[in-house]
Amino acid sequence: MNTLKRFCIIGTIFTIIAGTISHFVYEWSGNNFLVGLFFPVNESTWEHMKLLFFPMFSYALIAGKKMEEEYPCIYNAMFLGILVGLVLIPTVFYTYTGILGFNVDWVNIALYVISVLAAYYTVHRVAKKCTIGDSKILRYAMYALLLAFMIFSAYPPKLGIFVSPV
Repeated sequence: MNTLKRFCIIGTIFTIIAGTISHFVYEWSGNNFLVGLFFPVNESTWEHMKLLFFPMFSYALIAGKKMEEEYPCIYNAMFLGILVGLVLIPTVFYTYTGILGFNVDWVNIALYVISVLAAYYTVHRVAKKCTIGDSKILRYAMYALLLAFMIFSAYPPKLGIFVSPV
């Protein structure tokens, strides 16, 4: 198995496990404000997007360093993968709940896993071919998302994605 494939498999497993555990950290912290900046504070779609963002972003920053020489596009591939996963979560969630009229826990869990798989599939494809080059836009998008997750957790706008589903 090549290093990129191993990197993506380990990242997938790490992100799924860390994201699953992350779902409970805010409550375990006694609803600590600072913890809530990084971990979901409620059941809204926005907060559930943190389950993918923070573990995968952390993995990119920590493990990506080891891959950078062999795969110079690894950071941009990771950042693009994060965006793919983050777009899938609300898109699929609102599509299926719009059709059914309600949400189902096991489908939400499957959606999370599928989003992580799609994110790392993107990482593998992009890093392997290095078709994206060095994109400052992707880096700035990650910083903007990092800030947005923190700000909108503390001060959520009155929009549907920030409201817990019924």
